[in-house]
Amino acid sequence: MASESPLDSNTSAEPVSSEELNAWRRGFTPQAEIWNGRMAMAGLIIGISVLLLFRLVMPADCRAWLN
Repeated sequence: MASESPLDSNTSAEPVSSEELNAWRRGFTPQAEIWNGRMAMAGLIIGISVLLLFRLVMPADCRAWLN
């Protein structure tokens, strides 16, 4: 017999439009959390890309010059 948690029985999912999710709102809102996640992923991708660019593309003597 599976018991439901109190959170499962009291919550209801309401559909939200894409304009509402993509709205630029300040404060602790779901929209701000979505944008925070997007910016964090963009920062990770840019950081890893720059790291790979310097490690793979630049010759070893240029890397020694940067240190």
